[in-house]
Amino acid sequence: MKPMRVLIVGAAGRDFHNFNVFFRDNPYFRVAAFTASQIPDIAGRTYPPSLAGKLYPRGVPIHPEDDLPGIIRKQGIDMVVLAYSDLSHLDVMHKASLVSSLGPDFVLMGPDHTMLSSSKPVIAVTAVRTGAGKSQTTLKVAVTLKRLGKDVVVVRHPMPYGDLSMQACQRYGSLDDLDRHNCTIEEREEYEPLIEKSLVVYAGIDYEMILKEAVKEADVIIWEGGNNDIPFFRPGLHIVVADPHRPGHEVTYHPGETNLRMADVVIINKEGTAPPGGVQAVKDSIRKVNPSALVVDANSAITVDDPSLIQGKHVLVVEDGPTLTHGGMPYGAGVIAAKRFSSIPVDPRPWAAGSIKKVFRDYPHLGPVLPAMGYSGRQVKELEQTINRVKCDAVISGTPMNLRRIVKTDKPIARARYSLEETGKPDLDGILRRFMRKTQKGR
Repeated sequence: MKPMRVLIVGAAGRDFHNFNVFFRDNPYFRVAAFTASQIPDIAGRTYPPSLAGKLYPRGVPIHPEDDLPGIIRKQGIDMVVLAYSDLSHLDVMHKASLVSSLGPDFVLMGPDHTMLSSSKPVIAVTAVRTGAGKSQTTLKVAVTLKRLGKDVVVVRHPMPYGDLSMQACQRYGSLDDLDRHNCTIEEREEYEPLIEKSLVVYAGIDYEMILKEAVKEADVIIWEGGNNDIPFFRPGLHIVVADPHRPGHEVTYHPGETNLRMADVVIINKEGTAPPGGVQAVKDSIRKVNPSALVVDANSAITVDDPSLIQGKHVLVVEDGPTLTHGGMPYGAGVIAAKRFSSIPVDPRPWAAGSIKKVFRDYPHLGPVLPAMGYSGRQVKELEQTINRVKCDAVISGTPMNLRRIVKTDKPIARARYSLEETGKPDLDGILRRFMRKTQKGR
């Protein structure tokens, strides 16, 4: 029997993981190619032989997703596996319809074939959409567990945008490691806040290897998902963050609805700035699809390190990139900080350099804000050029990373940052204490 010819449709994350844990050494399948979307500069490369295994001595090519019909026809594809996140249910079914019209099966892989089991307790933090507030939730969970005397390691969803052969397993224990691993802005946005709290972060491509390393130094592993993807590790406690600014998205985006249905705890974040109807709509969704989940009411509290820099000033607002782009949000912490301090946002679009111009074309919902895009050294330089061209008094940085570390500018930069604040009971402290007691009894 000839192996089935497989095409994995992805974005340099879930696609690589599904390949590693299910397809890599499986003689019944041959992965002919990956396709890439969402992330620039991935298509045209090769998943390297050093990671692809003995069945793929030349590695696996990565093509643009736009080439999907041609690849299916030329490669004789039998099965197309969708393996990336934050797609509307409608978009998923449009892809399914296209694939089915060409002949192959269309597949979504579930937890049983893709989740890895850990010898140490795992707490997963995922979301229903990008930009709901996973990072601040992960930080709150990690700090709480450290206060309870636990050694905590955070394992982050993959963002391997550099030399894939060098990114199988990466450990971040200091800010210097960010430079050593040539981290992109997106990686820095996720890792810096954790490292600044003396937390160890792992990420990469081969999560079986990463898990083996993480359990050596952890009492508890926190899995932090990317976008709204489901966990790679099987959690003992699954915390899912929902966003009442986008009511209804919790049950209309893939695989965010899967997370919502699997959740042990749902945190409804940003309640203080969301319309009451949005909060109630999210609660109605939870009650309908997962009535046994604990619901935590919460706010994203915003702090600015030096408000005097922006009070009443003309400012450029730089926001977290993925939240604005494939997360679909028009603004983030920076815009909220600008309103609080009566700042006047300056539209950066007339000054956009290079690929930043394309970002504004590709995401027309964006207002007068600058997404912190930096998937390559060239794009970081274009971001810097854009910031320096804009005529303003100061910059409000709403990205979680320290923009001053990578951008050279004579404009003063004020950092606006979110932190999670529960507004009632149950709260994370009580939930985590109960989980740890239950875990210890189980041993």
